[in-house]
Amino acid sequence: MSSEHSLPRRHFLRTAGTATLGALGAGTPLLHAAKKAKPPQAESLVKLLYQSLTEKQRKAMCFAWDHLDKTHGLLRTRTANNWRITKPIIASSFYTKDQQALIRGIFEGMTNPEWHARFDQQLKDDVGGFGKKQAIAIFGEPDSGKFEFVLTSRHMTLRCDGDSADHVAFGGPVLYAHEGERLYEKPDHPNNVFWHQALEANKLYGTLDAAHQKLALVKSGMPSEELIGFKGREGKFQGCPVTEFAGDQKAELQRILRLLLEPYRQSDRNEAMNCLKAQGGLDRCSLAFYEEGDLGKDKVYDNWRIEGPSFVWYFRGNPHVHVWVNVADDPSVKINSYQDSVGV
Repeated sequence: MSSEHSLPRRHFLRTAGTATLGALGAGTPLLHAAKKAKPPQAESLVKLLYQSLTEKQRKAMCFAWDHLDKTHGLLRTRTANNWRITKPIIASSFYTKDQQALIRGIFEGMTNPEWHARFDQQLKDDVGGFGKKQAIAIFGEPDSGKFEFVLTSRHMTLRCDGDSADHVAFGGPVLYAHEGERLYEKPDHPNNVFWHQALEANKLYGTLDAAHQKLALVKSGMPSEELIGFKGREGKFQGCPVTEFAGDQKAELQRILRLLLEPYRQSDRNEAMNCLKAQGGLDRCSLAFYEEGDLGKDKVYDNWRIEGPSFVWYFRGNPHVHVWVNVADDPSVKINSYQDSVGV
């Protein structure tokens, strides 16, 4: 494996069209199949990957749609900040090089091309590069019915499902995180690829008047990271209700939400916004900042949360950035979220 890119064909399917498909090599069955997908979607590549798997491979990383894990329950909906969903490592001899290229293509298809370099930096810092210490699983049958592809590692849970999972954005709860330069980051989080999101949220906090800052700032009772289940339409949310914001502040929160969604592909961004709209939009949400865990006590709050009836975006910046995301159009959707005891 290349130390620079981890997988030798990382540019596979970077753009639509057949030119990039040449990365698989002329004459391979995967190449001929992939050329039929114009433009290639992540879900189309999952189907190709599934078709290429041997029985031994399927036994190790393919499951029924509603597979129950003895320890963690419904495995398809689980998320954690440090885990591998199956044992085989992507960048290992378990997968062929063509399969590794397909997996990279799926990853790139699930994310915004403008963010690929930043995700690669995060992966290099946290797991040694793409494919290193990462694992995948496929639930259901991509050839004939609903299915979901899940990619996991330390500081990453990504999914694609072709809208198989009803009511939810991203195919279910996702997580993104980064340990920039050290386990316990400095207050300014140097070189953390996600910290700018918190800075923009704190700028909005700074525009609130004293009364609304008091509402938004939670002095105690910061939720545990894994608590991203939905409270529903009658739920009580920490922080300041967005209905209390002035028009320009609401517009700024909309901009921040777009910034939060930016790392993901456009279809997932659209789906998340549609889910939010179905539950009443940001006006049904609250914005909270947590005094607890303020690194450096500089009042640039490292931990903050946007929450509504079926919307949770929980940014945890202490000791380094973990962001837990759960979005649906129906508050009754249940998840299986679990924080590993070893996870940082």
